[in-house]
Amino acid sequence: MELALPRSVLRIAGWLLALAALSAADGRAQEAPATPPNSPASSDSTAEAGCRGEKAQITAVPNRPTITTTAEAVQCGVLELEYGFEVADGHQNMNGLLKFGLFSILELRLANNPFERDAGVTGLSDTGVGFKFRAIAQKGSIPTISLLYTASLPTATQGLGTGGVGHSIQLLVSKDFGKHHFDVNEGPQFVARPQGGFDRNYFTSLSYSHPITEKLGYTAEIAGFSRTNLQTPATLTLLGAFTYSVTSRLVLDAGASINAYGHLPRAIGIFGFTYSISDLYHFHATRKPSGTVF
Repeated sequence: MELALPRSVLRIAGWLLALAALSAADGRAQEAPATPPNSPASSDSTAEAGCRGEKAQITAVPNRPTITTTAEAVQCGVLELEYGFEVADGHQNMNGLLKFGLFSILELRLANNPFERDAGVTGLSDTGVGFKFRAIAQKGSIPTISLLYTASLPTATQGLGTGGVGHSIQLLVSKDFGKHHFDVNEGPQFVARPQGGFDRNYFTSLSYSHPITEKLGYTAEIAGFSRTNLQTPATLTLLGAFTYSVTSRLVLDAGASINAYGHLPRAIGIFGFTYSISDLYHFHATRKPSGTVF
């Protein structure tokens, strides 16, 4: 089947990929320290060399529980998993997101709902594949600015997906004001039509988070999509949730979202976790010696 993609999507995606590749290559050239050919460090991968120094510890970078995506990227070399559940009248799902810090400025992403139930139809969701490119890091009054591209692949059970390949491009902005943290997202989404072509909507969101104690935090969000087509009107949701850092690598969350406008369940319960699995670039340095039990 021939897929007719909007030329603007192809151009923007091409620019993002080229910019990410050039920046990553520049980072490897400028940041990797020179090492003698026979030194142990010379056996490290070129991707690892693109990391900015050693990490004091692995720290999770949750996108959950909000729809809003933080502009901050997963630490270089770290494989991180987010999993959560949504429960509402006529709607339940189990949603997952796997992230990997390929470079300090480039995060690879794979998203899928292995379980989805809407209006009596149960099965799999479409799969999202993409990347987050951090163009500017937060410094002083300058916020972190990133670009997020996601391709939606038609892997869903009939009745739960769009039936075609879709695309979304978002501008992500994150800024700390003391202990107050804000995230803003804005961008178009190209939703595949069953008969071919695309419908378009725009996603806008603002989220806020603040610590309550050393481990406990609170987050709130307002987010919405513009109208996609006659069958899919605009939506607006309000979310409130708590987060709890069990360790620096494991963060739990629980809360609820309220539908203020659109064809969505009136209230949705949300709970899940974010877990940094391992630093794959330095995994050999953290493995336990042979014979060690604990």
